[in-house]
Amino acid sequence: MAKLIAKEGKSATLKLPSGEVRFISQNCSATIGQVGNVGFNQKNLGRAGAKRWLGKRPVVRGVVMNPVDHPHGGGEGRAPIGRKKTYNPLGLSRTWKKN
Repeated sequence: MAKLIAKEGKSATLKLPSGEVRFISQNCSATIGQVGNVGFNQKNLGRAGAKRWLGKRPVVRGVVMNPVDHPHGGGEGRAPIGRKKTYNPLGLSRTWKKN
């Protein structure tokens, strides 16, 4: 944990566990200790309904949608995307390349 070394005017001097000494405003607030529930977001909810109780909607792939709903939609059977790049639902490219 960090240690408060000194208070000078509107700033305070802290010594961090790494040994670094840092000047911080006294208006800042901090939490002492460690986070209590570390693995909260790793919990398996067990079923789709439990996820829905939390307000999470199902994630649907664009390739299984109709062409009116997504640029990847449509086609006969398991058709490929049909374009050189992947696109988001608005039709904008999802790659980082310019071309």
